[in-house]
Amino acid sequence: MQALQILTEKLDLLLKKYAELQAENKQLKKTISEQLKSIEQLNKKFELLEENMMAIQLGKNVLDNNGKLAMNKQIDTVIGEIDKILATLND
Repeated sequence: MQALQILTEKLDLLLKKYAELQAENKQLKKTISEQLKSIEQLNKKFELLEENMMAIQLGKNVLDNNGKLAMNKQIDTVIGEIDKILATLND
């Protein structure tokens, strides 16, 4: 009779531990799910930031190219004026 009581107590203890482990497992799965959502959101933000950075870099390149074109036009104008002055000096 005493052996049966010991087995019953051990079984109750194991069932209690099992229930605790199930609750912990459920909580861990919930935490993992929340963290995966958070990672997904952070990845989306990162992708948007990368796109913004690339757009800014492209914008700078466009500005730089426009600046280069404007500078080339100014240089061509100055060279043209120098050529005119040299032509008038040679006459």
